[in-house]
Amino acid sequence: MMRVAFDTGPLHGPITGVGRAVEAMASHSTVDLVPYVLSFRAALRADTVRLPYPAALALRAWGRFDRPRPDHRLRDVDVIHGTNYVVPPSRHPRLVSVYDCWALDQPEGVHRDIGLMMNVLRRAVGSGAHVHASSHATADRLRAHFPDAPITVIHLGTPNAMSPNSDRGRDITGGDITGGDITGGDITGGDITGGVPYDGNVIVSIGTLERRKNLAFLVSLMDDLIGVVPSARLVIAGGDGDGSAAVHAAVNRLGSAARERVHVLGRVDDAEIGRLYHRANVVAYPSLDEGFGFPVLEAMAEGVPVVASAVGSIPEVAGDAALLCPSGDRVTWIESLVTALTDDVRRARMIESGRQRTALFDWSRTARELEHLYRDLANGA
Repeated sequence: MMRVAFDTGPLHGPITGVGRAVEAMASHSTVDLVPYVLSFRAALRADTVRLPYPAALALRAWGRFDRPRPDHRLRDVDVIHGTNYVVPPSRHPRLVSVYDCWALDQPEGVHRDIGLMMNVLRRAVGSGAHVHASSHATADRLRAHFPDAPITVIHLGTPNAMSPNSDRGRDITGGDITGGDITGGDITGGDITGGVPYDGNVIVSIGTLERRKNLAFLVSLMDDLIGVVPSARLVIAGGDGDGSAAVHAAVNRLGSAARERVHVLGRVDDAEIGRLYHRANVVAYPSLDEGFGFPVLEAMAEGVPVVASAVGSIPEVAGDAALLCPSGDRVTWIESLVTALTDDVRRARMIESGRQRTALFDWSRTARELEHLYRDLANGA
């Protein structure tokens, strides 16, 4: 059976969208995966290979040189798959997964570690690594940066549905889930811990508080929105990022009536995300760019109407099952949110078409297409 060295680093620490993608790719894989991690701190399973370099030093080196190579640790593999923008230099065929191009397109202001990762990506692609893009939109942006790079589009799958009573929070050895978790929520009552009254028309937005998620814009709509739908309530769940200060500043600029109807929960686990979807009347996704956009499919799988920005891969993933708005267009966003909250006929149509849409994104197909690509790379195709 084909053996593929597979980066499981995103499964250590708080699980982001990339971590969920890596988890699903691994669990559906049809090849023999050899998990590896670039980390001295993470507690690993016995079958996981720890690359013997400090991560920061390795990233600096790999962004400039084709050494150090970890081939002595990753022996007897046919392909190395870097699942999170980084793949080490190697004599083996290499594949690197790229989910969005925000840090390549907008390098100013990115975190230093992200900048190092982009340097490694540039060198890896320049030295022959094959690129897996999660969407055609991402592939198009990659071709603008790397015109000669070999790029294959393989869509990700729909996240597993989260029932209100599910308990899917992960216990990843070495993981540290911190920063604003809410626990003990009672889905039959009016509150989840944190004091949110789930009455009225609840708009939920899930994602790290990054600039590209554009959540401060969503918050800024609330003064006008409650003038049309007084019962509207906005709940944002996600860990801190480079947009956190802007989100909290936007909340503070709201009038008192709107401010009382906005709740920023911080990071939540999967069980709480399931409860949020159960409470949601609409999921809003106002991103400035997306390479795939898990919450769009996740909301559709849960039977929740979606209002999202018409940017990046979102139109490719959502099709006509969501209300898509120009990014930053306040009038269109407010009109779309009002429609999704109050038009019962439109809501029912969106829910049904959303569920049909999710069937197009299947992890088993992702795994089959990855196996085919692995074999092509191993055979020198």
